[in-house]
Amino acid sequence: MPEPLVSVIIVNCNRAALLEACLRSLLKPQGVAFEVVVVDNGSTDDSTAVVEAFAADAPFPVRLLRNAENLGFCAANNQGIRASGAPFVALLNNDAEAEPHWLAHLHSAFENPRVGMAASKILVYDDPRVIDKAGHLIWLDGQNRGRGSGELDQGQYGRTEEVLWPDGCACMYRRAMLDEIGLFDEDLFAYGDDAELGLRARIAGWRCLYVPAAVVRHHRGATLGVASPRRLALIERNRVLLAVKHFPLDLLLLNPVF
Repeated sequence: MPEPLVSVIIVNCNRAALLEACLRSLLKPQGVAFEVVVVDNGSTDDSTAVVEAFAADAPFPVRLLRNAENLGFCAANNQGIRASGAPFVALLNNDAEAEPHWLAHLHSAFENPRVGMAASKILVYDDPRVIDKAGHLIWLDGQNRGRGSGELDQGQYGRTEEVLWPDGCACMYRRAMLDEIGLFDEDLFAYGDDAELGLRARIAGWRCLYVPAAVVRHHRGATLGVASPRRLALIERNRVLLAVKHFPLDLLLLNPVF
C-alpha cells in the first residue's frame, strides 16, 4: 500500500449512522493515496463499533482514537492531526459525504507553495441544488459566514479562485503551514475554529484556493442541531473571542456592531 499523501481526520460524537455514511463515501475513487483517522469524543452509541467494522475491510488505513469524554471539535482535530503523518491534512465532518475524487481535486490546489488551504464546494445534503458554503467570508462584527450559503447552485461559484479560508466541514491544509502557525485554538471548543485558524494563516501570508470540483454534501447542523442553544451560544462566544484575539483595537473601538 503506498504511503498516504493525505490524512483525513473525522471527529465524531454519538452519530453512528452519519459516521458510517461518511466513511463509506470515501470508498468512492479519490485519486490519491490517503489514510483516515477517526477521533471519537466519548460516544455512547455504536460509533466505535462502526469504525472497527469498517476498518476491517477498508482498502485504505483507518485508525480510531477514543476519548473518554467530549473534548470538542478543536482538540479532537488536533489529536488526529498530531497522530497522522501525511503532508496534507483533510478534515471531513461526520455529517458530510464526499463525492468522487474529492481529495484529488482539493490536492490540485497546492501547486503554488504559498497555498496552505483548499476549500470545497459544500452542498446541502437534502437538496444538492443549494449551496451550503463555497469558501468563507468574514463580516465586520467578527462573524464568519459561508460564501453563497443558501443560494441555488447556478454555476456562480464554478471556477477555482482565491477565498479567505475554507470551511472546516470539508477542507484540506498543507501540514507545513500547520507546523508553522499551529493547530486549532482549543479555547473555542467548536464553531469559528476554521475562521480563527484561517485568519492566522492569512496573517502569516498563506493563501487559500476554492476548488469547485471538490464536492461534498452536508447534513447542516446535524451535530448539535441548527437551532441548538448550545450551538448558538458557542457561535456567539467564539465570534467575540476571534475578534478580540485578532482584530486591531482601533477597528474594534470604531466598530458599532461588535
